[in-house]
Amino acid sequence: MTVHTFDQRSEQWKAIRVGRLGSSSAHEMLAEIKSGEAAARRNLRVRLTLERLTGRSQESGYLSQAMQDGIDREAECLGHYEAVSGELVSRVGYMAHDELMAGFSPDGLIGDDGFCEAKCPTPAIHLEYVKCGVVPSDYYKQILHGMWLSGRAWCDWVSFNPDFPEPLRLKIVRVHRNQAAIQEYERKAVAFLQEVDREVEAIRTISNLSGALRASAVPA
Repeated sequence: MTVHTFDQRSEQWKAIRVGRLGSSSAHEMLAEIKSGEAAARRNLRVRLTLERLTGRSQESGYLSQAMQDGIDREAECLGHYEAVSGELVSRVGYMAHDELMAGFSPDGLIGDDGFCEAKCPTPAIHLEYVKCGVVPSDYYKQILHGMWLSGRAWCDWVSFNPDFPEPLRLKIVRVHRNQAAIQEYERKAVAFLQEVDREVEAIRTISNLSGALRASAVPA
């Protein structure tokens, strides 16, 4: 695994993510239906194939106001987390698998064994997180992806909303490493990435064959 220190959302960060399976796409990769392939999984495979062929991100780049608020509040969230938990958060740009086209951008690394994922949702969603006290399914899949890539032992999933009174502004749920779940995730991720590899190779083979046919049709 290679750790990159450039800033998240910088041009370097955007470039290195092109064509890679990231943690935010883990739930799409794992999507299942009773018969056939789930649309979310198929669309992700197509997106990564296009990114590898074109060298350009196929993400829309759209940010709702709620999404932008979450980005703007991330530093404040991590500051509150440090104050409440006593943990020191180190920021990194991107962690890339050395052999597979996969990686992730942790919101922070904690010591040698932990990392954190910070969420800054709307008040209504934060209230649900405070009440239920568990990590939502899609975010748990992100954490599995991060544990698989980093090898770390635990993750603090954090929800923060400054509109709440102090005791309720921050919700922390610690997720410990489940080796069986991570091995199953790795099996599915590797299989999915192999599918993307085959699709990219198939398109390149078609392109090469088309080029060879055009060349043979040109009079000597």
